[in-house]
Amino acid sequence: MQAIGFKQPLPISDPRSLVDLDLPDPAPGEHDLLVEVQAIAVNPVDTKVRSAAQPTTDTWRILGWDAVGRVSAVGSRVNGFEVGDRVFYAGAIDRPGSNARLQAVDARIAAHAPANLSDEDAAALPLTTLTAWETLFERLRVEQAVAGAANAIVVIGAAGGVGSMAIQLARALTDLTVIASASRPESVAWVKRLGAQHVIDHRQPLAAQVAALGLGAPAFVFSTTHTEHYLADIVELIAPQGRIALIDDPESLDIVSLKRKSLSIHWEFMFTRSLLGTADLVRQHEILSSLAGLAEQGRIVTTRTETLGPINAENLRKAHALLESGKAIGKTVLSGW
Repeated sequence: MQAIGFKQPLPISDPRSLVDLDLPDPAPGEHDLLVEVQAIAVNPVDTKVRSAAQPTTDTWRILGWDAVGRVSAVGSRVNGFEVGDRVFYAGAIDRPGSNARLQAVDARIAAHAPANLSDEDAAALPLTTLTAWETLFERLRVEQAVAGAANAIVVIGAAGGVGSMAIQLARALTDLTVIASASRPESVAWVKRLGAQHVIDHRQPLAAQVAALGLGAPAFVFSTTHTEHYLADIVELIAPQGRIALIDDPESLDIVSLKRKSLSIHWEFMFTRSLLGTADLVRQHEILSSLAGLAEQGRIVTTRTETLGPINAENLRKAHALLESGKAIGKTVLSGW
């Protein structure tokens, strides 16, 4: 099968950082779907894994954690899927990824793709939706009020893929006021289009900007990037007993300052369930099925902002370079072979 992979971490400007391959077809396990991949999206995790992976001499690493495709085979213990079904998923970080023409994926973390979305539009959604959904409803528990706090959430780095979905899910499924951070005219316009009621500039002190809105101290903060840089401002702006979530990887994070306000902090890692085989693994299938319903009702829209062409090493290197530039808005997609 066609695939794109690497053996050693190299700068994305190096043609050897991602290369076109011809590999054996994967064999699906008893819980797996074998999927003919038709469209993929690229996420920051792709660039992080590529740049941090240990070099190997005999194994190609296949990245990719967003895909839409057609089921070509079904494992013996799979229920609810048939050959020919169109599915979408974010996959598992410890298995070969979606940068391949065929991928074996656990059916318990896949779902039928939204019928009203193209392959490209649907491929943009799974990983960021799972991350945002789990953060909002399972880590922050936004449906449980914080006494005395404004029923509001600050989303830092809101124009990225996860922030874009957090805005939409908060507006579609809760009555939270969404305060989004963005710093460029195009990213400000993007988060407003997705439903943010207020926008603040994360290049400037955050607490003063939130206070100036006159809403009161927000109950929740969702930090998607540079949490160590924003932590002091977060502690200042959030309500006592508020809840903070993050998804990035600070080198260190001193949380002693959270004690005075009895703040709680929650780390979200979308791959926890699949990596550790948790008892509630099927929850990701349920979330993606709910997402498909929301999309078909028009309550959630795709976050795809760019399609770079067919799935090959050259276009994947372009997508990785765009993410590493820090200027990406929404999601970048590749489609077809």
